[in-house]
Amino acid sequence: MHDTVQVEEPFMAGHASIKLKPLTRHIGAELFDVNLPDITRDNALFAEVRSLLLKHKVLFLRDQDITRADHVAFANRFGPLEDGHPNTDDESGVVLLYKDDNSEGHYENAYHSDTSWRENPSMGSVLRCVETPEVGGDTIWVNMVEAYRELPDHVKEKIEVLRARHSFESVFGAVKPMEVRYELKERFPDAEHPVVRTHPETGEKILYVNVFATHFTNFHTPEHVLYGADYSPGASDLLNYLKSRAAIPEYQVRWTWTKNSVAIWDNRSTQHYAIQDYWPAVRKMERASIVGDRPS
Repeated sequence: MHDTVQVEEPFMAGHASIKLKPLTRHIGAELFDVNLPDITRDNALFAEVRSLLLKHKVLFLRDQDITRADHVAFANRFGPLEDGHPNTDDESGVVLLYKDDNSEGHYENAYHSDTSWRENPSMGSVLRCVETPEVGGDTIWVNMVEAYRELPDHVKEKIEVLRARHSFESVFGAVKPMEVRYELKERFPDAEHPVVRTHPETGEKILYVNVFATHFTNFHTPEHVLYGADYSPGASDLLNYLKSRAAIPEYQVRWTWTKNSVAIWDNRSTQHYAIQDYWPAVRKMERASIVGDRPS
């Protein structure tokens, strides 16, 4: 007689109406047999997706052959869409992330939380792949709840009340002429946020510094600085250490794009990194970002 072999199912059941497969221990799940327009029209289905998003932080779907209007309608179920981004399509409000021969530079490979340079950063985003290289162009998402949870206790205590300045101009303006950088600074003024924010829906604590964070705004106190020479290594080394937490693989999920695949992520509790390993191939993505709350 032969021993019975147990074969794993290709996906795990999530809620009653949605099949899903968790992709890592800490973050990410792929949804199956469901389309964005159906979720948009069905209140119960949308409630399931929102619940799954809070749990898994980022959700993925493939073969979503939808229009830009469908894309916007789904994102609008979460709330109003952001505007005012330099690459926004004026008619739809969707940000066009097109990397081709007409692109002005190709920098995108840094861990970040979208629009943390706003007073009210994005609640989340829905990103659709329009065109992708045959090889390369993956995106990584990171669970920053877990990145905070596993910090040493003495670091948690030190950063509990710290705040950081976030700047659009310091990242995207760096290659611009001085007058353009000043214009960007005026158009997109810096914002200040807590280093540890609390998720408004789940109550989870989140490590909230990324590439847009330039410095702590309230580090220079007698508790931290005895002489001026203490300030730079004390603050900058700590900030760089906190930023480096996003690069820990155990907190990450990596997604390989195909045409018409979609990612939905909670921008409050995650960071992401668009891997730039495909140039000169073309990569075209479209993103609808939802207005968020002020971090606290």
